[in-house]
Amino acid sequence: MGFISFMGRLLFASIFILSAWQMFHEFGVDGGPAAKELSPKVGQIRELFIAKFGVKLPEIEVKQLVATSLAFKGFGGVLFVFGSSFGAYLLLLHLLFTSPFLYEFYNYSPAQPEFFTLLHEFLQNAALFGALLFFLGMKNSLPRRQIKKAAPKSKTV
Repeated sequence: MGFISFMGRLLFASIFILSAWQMFHEFGVDGGPAAKELSPKVGQIRELFIAKFGVKLPEIEVKQLVATSLAFKGFGGVLFVFGSSFGAYLLLLHLLFTSPFLYEFYNYSPAQPEFFTLLHEFLQNAALFGALLFFLGMKNSLPRRQIKKAAPKSKTV
């Protein structure tokens, strides 16, 4: 059962590890394509906070956001393969903060073609989030293996 569990974690984490590997190779000086896609969305979030709350957010460096995402996916994925809860928490944080911003289906009407593509990607990330929660729940509910001490043998006279 241990090998099957390891293979399941490896296959699950390969989504994150391979994505981090690709982001690392595309990173470059400017943060790569991920930074170009994320830059207008960060601007929209800043404008939303100013309009709704009257709070001006500090300048956010998109390249650092991409590097943080890369680190969470890479380290979280590798740690998750070896059964670490900390790795699962890193992947949860990554999904929690990136999914609503990258796959903003809520800004489109169902009549637009982008709506269903974004909704599909968002729901895939929600399923990954649920699987990580399931892993953490199972990991915390299973009792730790205890070493049994051999009972002392009674001496017969």
